[in-house]
Amino acid sequence: MRFRGGAPLGARRGASADRLWRPWVLAARMPTLTAAVAPVLVGTAAAAAAGSFRLMHALGALVVAVSIQVGTNFYNDALDFLRGADTPERRGPARATQRGLLSPGHVLAGAFTCFGLAGCVGAYFVWLFGWPALVAGLLAIAAGIGYTGGPWPLGYHGLGELFVFLFFGVVAVVGSAYVQTGTIVPLAAAASVPVGMLCTAILVLNNLRDIETDRASGKRTLAVRLGAPRAKLLYRVCVIGALVAVAVCGVIVHAAFLALLAAPLAPFTPPQGPTALGKVVRYQLALAVLLAVGFGLG
Repeated sequence: MRFRGGAPLGARRGASADRLWRPWVLAARMPTLTAAVAPVLVGTAAAAAAGSFRLMHALGALVVAVSIQVGTNFYNDALDFLRGADTPERRGPARATQRGLLSPGHVLAGAFTCFGLAGCVGAYFVWLFGWPALVAGLLAIAAGIGYTGGPWPLGYHGLGELFVFLFFGVVAVVGSAYVQTGTIVPLAAAASVPVGMLCTAILVLNNLRDIETDRASGKRTLAVRLGAPRAKLLYRVCVIGALVAVAVCGVIVHAAFLALLAAPLAPFTPPQGPTALGKVVRYQLALAVLLAVGFGLG
């Protein structure tokens, strides 16, 4: 069957579905989701190295991590627009709310849906492991909301990088190992440092790109507070520091030195242009995979 103009019915339905989902994919910031996948991968490998790999618990940790990140991205998309930070002058990828593809109310509803999903899966871990899992989960969700929301948003006061390092580094890696072992795994704690540093590098790069528009809108990110030269230095510290932290992991598990093979992919100078973020993401994912393989071989 064809519509007027000759377009097949299936094609029209496909185009309609594409228009429905594309704004949500844009708001989720899919290229950055390695920040949720990498820590779960490394934490799971650390748990396996400790002799306690549990597939369903690893998948549960992945669902929680991705849901919190997507929820945080949705919340950020809506709140940055409502606070006037996302203007047409932004140099980075356009946001769904900024472009009028989704209303702020719909995006906020999507954010709370994601946080709710994380809470539902997290409730199972609370049932198994008690208050440590409850505290970690509540703090992670609160930080995701507080990144751009609330009376004192973290991202607007230069604390975004600390939030990312703690929750997408330390908490995510250590927590992923904890829900499989029931204990704090020292190897996971050590591995959380390079993972957290590269998650932080991604945020520093984003904030460097938006430094002028953020300053104009009153969004006092760490890059705005430090200025571009010092923010670029912080970026380099994160990228190089990740390799140094990998070497420390190699002292614990010698095969972890394998992750140093990711060094040729490291963009030591903040990259620019439309592929800038992808370069850091590739480096992060390669280091995480090689670190996980090293833990497995060790």
